[in-house]
Amino acid sequence: MANTDVREAGMADRDLIVRLAFGSMAAQTLRAAVRLGVVELVGDTPRRAAEVAADAGAEHGPMTRLLRALAGLGLLKEAAPDSFSVTPAGALLDPGRPDSLTSFVRMFTEPAIVRAWEHLDDSVRTGEIAFDAVFGTDFFSHLAQHPELSAEFNAAMSQAVSETAAALPFAYDFGRFTTVTDVGGGDGTLLAGVLDAHPGLTGVVFDTAQGLAEAPKTLERHGLKGRCSLIAGDFFRSVPEGSDLYLMKSILHDWTDDQAVTILSHCREVLPPGGLILIVEPVLPEVVDTDAEADVTDGGVTYLSDLNMLVNMGGRERTRKDFEDVCHRAGLSITSVTPLTEAAPYSLIEAVAG
Repeated sequence: MANTDVREAGMADRDLIVRLAFGSMAAQTLRAAVRLGVVELVGDTPRRAAEVAADAGAEHGPMTRLLRALAGLGLLKEAAPDSFSVTPAGALLDPGRPDSLTSFVRMFTEPAIVRAWEHLDDSVRTGEIAFDAVFGTDFFSHLAQHPELSAEFNAAMSQAVSETAAALPFAYDFGRFTTVTDVGGGDGTLLAGVLDAHPGLTGVVFDTAQGLAEAPKTLERHGLKGRCSLIAGDFFRSVPEGSDLYLMKSILHDWTDDQAVTILSHCREVLPPGGLILIVEPVLPEVVDTDAEADVTDGGVTYLSDLNMLVNMGGRERTRKDFEDVCHRAGLSITSVTPLTEAAPYSLIEAVAG
């Protein structure tokens, strides 16, 4: 390799490290943009920084610097000096859009999430959940004690599930079932997508009362009150019987293996003959391969999610073997694992009793 090539390769490696080191700053730039309502204030036509600053109640100079940082991140475009417009990516920070990610950004840049990350090295050394040490309680108990944060978390989860809710109904044969229970289904966004696409199906959203807080609005918006019921409870104690399909999206990764086995065991206990459990979660490869398509499109986010589970909740992302192990301990067998290509990096993990 020529010296020039070596030098360029070295610079690329340095650039990668610098970008990663600045990652938390980029996240806080997103947070500031959402809190100031920058995207709504810029709107559909180019606006000058002074106008945006005046509407936001901010100083002109600092606002210009924020807008230029957002342009540098690809969320705005400065087509002419001091004139900014919103890019397609930036438009996702408009809370008025049905595909908005504003609550998602708010939640994952929230100090309650970020502070525990400061102790990642401690969690790696000890295996202990950093969040519990920092806040003196576990994550979900903390949410219960802070209703506004809990509402933000619920909204973030609803925004996070929207892509899956659009893809899942057409990626799996729901027509062979009569009733589906969405275990830990939150505000019902995922199940509403399934029921909308399969008029012959009825459903149940099962979650804590706190998790179900916004579910009535979701069912009313989709016209599903007659086909879907809401049941409050604790999946560590039991799961409602009466369905032939039990659906779980991004539930098991919140919990340790022993806790995941408990949740799955309760689902196994109420499975009728021929009933199935459908788990929707990322499935990590046995070996990290950054050349593989899934890893390129995911950009390593699933591995960061795995560390987030470590520091904030105690759960983990899992490989196929990991899922097989917890399912086996719960009296279940995995029959198939199918990538949900329209909502990467998720996969559909089908399990039956036995």
